[in-house]
Amino acid sequence: MERPVKPTRTLVRTAVLALAGTFAAVLSVSSAEPVVADQTSLRAADPSVLRVGGTYISVQSTGGGIAVRQASSTAALASAPARQVWSDTRGLGEVWAPEIVRDGGRYYIYFAAGRGAAHRMYVIHSGSPDTGYTAESKLALPDDKWAIDGTLFTFNGQRWFVWSGWAGDTNVEQNLYIARMSSPTTPTGARYVISQPRESWERVVGNPFINEGPEPIKDPNGQLHIVYSANGSWSEQYCLADLRLRAGGDPTHVWDWYKSNGCLFGSNRATMMRGWDPTLHVNGPGHHTFVLLDGDIATSPPAGPTFPSMFHAVPKGTPYAWENRYWYTGSFTWWGNTTYSRANVPGPNNDTGWSLKFFE
Repeated sequence: MERPVKPTRTLVRTAVLALAGTFAAVLSVSSAEPVVADQTSLRAADPSVLRVGGTYISVQSTGGGIAVRQASSTAALASAPARQVWSDTRGLGEVWAPEIVRDGGRYYIYFAAGRGAAHRMYVIHSGSPDTGYTAESKLALPDDKWAIDGTLFTFNGQRWFVWSGWAGDTNVEQNLYIARMSSPTTPTGARYVISQPRESWERVVGNPFINEGPEPIKDPNGQLHIVYSANGSWSEQYCLADLRLRAGGDPTHVWDWYKSNGCLFGSNRATMMRGWDPTLHVNGPGHHTFVLLDGDIATSPPAGPTFPSMFHAVPKGTPYAWENRYWYTGSFTWWGNTTYSRANVPGPNNDTGWSLKFFE
């Protein structure tokens, strides 16, 4: 949400070598994309990046508009020219967290705009990544409540839209919602809550409590994950956590989703899931992007058992503040045989499957 290390080569290589045999189910595509992270020169938040052929395409908010960059690697995006593709000519207000998606050969950029309780989701689209976009149109999300950080994806042949929003008209907590889409610009049916910030480790920072920045991806077993940011983005407690849909589960049924038992990528050991370590070089990593081929959640590309990602964070030793966030390149790997547990809810209390480990 709008409000971005040095490489850990030994850690990444050790994990990859130890687990290389485990990840035979993961798509292996050769690529020159590096698998270690570094701080880019781009002082910004909320990266959204996809790969089309050998080109990496990013989108970001720029004052009263949205800009697109294109480069031959994620690391080169920061120095690539930013081309403005949309301007807030109607005075909608604050423009937050644009997400670029490719669907049917067209590019769609979803973004939140508004002031205070008026924030809603909008979309523009074009046949080209950095020119020719339509005027913005407001997404008619069900219930028409405050909404940010939305993105489109396709799972099991159905288009879906997932976002962060309020249950009502007051800023108590930000939940994650999902709805079906009949086209990339048309929601259909009801909205369904799939996550609320109710676990102790995602309530370290409140007023409001936060679940935001949802990013979908499909694991080697074909199960859907929504990796999201928890705790307030104004705090170094900001972190990434995971929702995993049970095998054969219904994305609209909240009890078919299992939540990681702690942060999977964060800078505070007390909130990390058991077996996951805090970051060494950054504070408050969050609002990430999976760098997917054509933006397809099924591709987990490229480079064998490790895959590129980007996230924003604040360098350790720097005061934690929104203006000190940078984009970072990073990587992740699928981590098998991981149990997520919950208590006092309908249905089975444990679910075992793929999780993720992120690397600076």
